[in-house]
Amino acid sequence: MKKIAFIFLFISAFISAQKSILEQKINTVTQGKNATVGVSVLDFDNKFRYSKYGDQKFPMQSVFKFHIAAAILNFVDQGKLSLNQKVLLDSSNLLEDTWSPLRDKYPNGNIEVPLSEILELTVARSDNNGCDIMLKLLGGPQTVQKFMDSKGIKGFQIKYNEAEMHQNWNVQYENYSTPNSAVDVLKKFYDGKLLSKKSTDYLMKVMLSTSTGLNKMVEQLPKNTPVARKTGASGKNKDGLTGAENEIGIITLPNGKHYAIAVFVSNSMETDAVNCKMISDISKEVWDYFNK
Repeated sequence: MKKIAFIFLFISAFISAQKSILEQKINTVTQGKNATVGVSVLDFDNKFRYSKYGDQKFPMQSVFKFHIAAAILNFVDQGKLSLNQKVLLDSSNLLEDTWSPLRDKYPNGNIEVPLSEILELTVARSDNNGCDIMLKLLGGPQTVQKFMDSKGIKGFQIKYNEAEMHQNWNVQYENYSTPNSAVDVLKKFYDGKLLSKKSTDYLMKVMLSTSTGLNKMVEQLPKNTPVARKTGASGKNKDGLTGAENEIGIITLPNGKHYAIAVFVSNSMETDAVNCKMISDISKEVWDYFNK
């Protein structure tokens, strides 16, 4: 028994030391930056967890499109919606002054497209119009909140859509997640505890195809590393403040194991390049930790 206790203490001390090294490296990345940076890391296999400001509330911006897509697919699982159903695009839902590959593809509107196309552009290319179309189909943000609450997701709140965030800078702070909440919901998603297997596999495939934020989480990882991710960014206000520069993701390691990571940069007076580089550098430090 003494030998087992000694081994347990040795392993605990080793993990603690490694966690301390990771913390030092992440602190080096954020040191001297005029920004608040929240980080959470969760190993799916041995339950290793690291967090920095892990329980602090950060504005999600487009990261919330993962939660919205999950709520849509929950309705699909229940038979309330179908990915094949057609949605009419017109001037009422193809707003001009916002990021929208959907609008760019169908500039004249007056066309019906499948819900699957809207979801895929919303997640993989962060389409703002697609986001609000899906929220309308759900009956509003409160449906997403109710779904996440029912799954035991703490530290998450959604109250406003993209159009409302564009109209009022401050409301983005009402759509928040803690870094710990973000990795927890990704773990539940991965484990099939949010959606059916079919919907889980589908959304995972969409997230793996994400093309936004190539200078953030994936920038310094080995080429072709599978990363199922969702980005978010607020841009800057008139005072040069960045409300949010974010990314969450599920990383597949060379040994086939996985971890989730969330990096939220908020209230930053740094440049967009510096904000994104912090996410990139932190992602690389975490990758190196798991591949040492």
